[in-house]
Amino acid sequence: MTKNPLKNKKIFIAGHKGMVGSALVNFFKKNEIKNLILISKKKLDLLNEKKVHKFIAFHKPDIIINCAGKVGGILANSSFPIEFLHQNIMIQNNLVNGSFRNNIKHFINLGSSCIYPKNSKQPIKEEYLLSGYLEKTNEAYALAKIVGLKSCEFYNQQYGTSYFTLMPCNLYGPNDNFNLKNSHFIPALIKKIINTSKGKNKKIEIWGTGKPKREVMYVEDLASAIYFVLEKKIKKDKNLLNIIKKNSVINVGSSNEFTIKQFAKIICSLSNKKCKLIFNKNYPDGTMRKILDNRIMRKLGWKPKVPLKIGLSRTINWYKENYL
Repeated sequence: MTKNPLKNKKIFIAGHKGMVGSALVNFFKKNEIKNLILISKKKLDLLNEKKVHKFIAFHKPDIIINCAGKVGGILANSSFPIEFLHQNIMIQNNLVNGSFRNNIKHFINLGSSCIYPKNSKQPIKEEYLLSGYLEKTNEAYALAKIVGLKSCEFYNQQYGTSYFTLMPCNLYGPNDNFNLKNSHFIPALIKKIINTSKGKNKKIEIWGTGKPKREVMYVEDLASAIYFVLEKKIKKDKNLLNIIKKNSVINVGSSNEFTIKQFAKIICSLSNKKCKLIFNKNYPDGTMRKILDNRIMRKLGWKPKVPLKIGLSRTINWYKENYL
């Protein structure tokens, strides 16, 4: 049996209570990775540089994975741009700077596909970064995530580290944020559809025209992608190290691409709801199409495993169990 190179590594997962962090904890534990360093934001304020650096120096993890940050949908980004900009920059900088100062060899940053220009060619390649204007509805968050990935790139360039950023498409799954004021579109649709009373043709309001196309991925698949690249990095896989050296950003996509309207219909069907979809065009659509070029990860040997309807069914059931 091949020895698991991660089994005895100390791994600090920042933001382990969130959707991505909790999925990663579960995935690691399923694969017998038990030496995890986990701490709540009440006990460690990731916005406090001194406390973050002191924490890293004390625990001396082998690997740091940044799953933390302030996230939300179009409405939240538009309403609180300063918080999205400043808090995300501070969290990322504190973690990557703390990693470097404490000689942490393996640092993985998680980005967002919103960092790419609004009018990027499709599918979006990593090289399209900073080739055009950002989508205004989440510009502050996108700028903050760009700072984070560029910090990794510049540390590599100046100091010879091998830090990198994984860039996932839209994620969904258990422990997502279902608050309609600041959620993404999948949890917002699930909440609106599930919370309608029984009966025929119940009206469901959807912000925008419903025409934008989005690529989504079940969060467990991102956890498997992180695990996959970490294994390769620990083993000093030449292909991966060459990719990081050339470009510290790697897309992680699913190719599950549908319009917002189509997603709504699928969720209605999986929820056994007969809904009448009402599109409120007073709200912006955002970018009209966004799908990532996933060729690098596929060449390395990774691909997502959870089909869309299975992932959505699991998320719907989780929502019912935890909110109803």
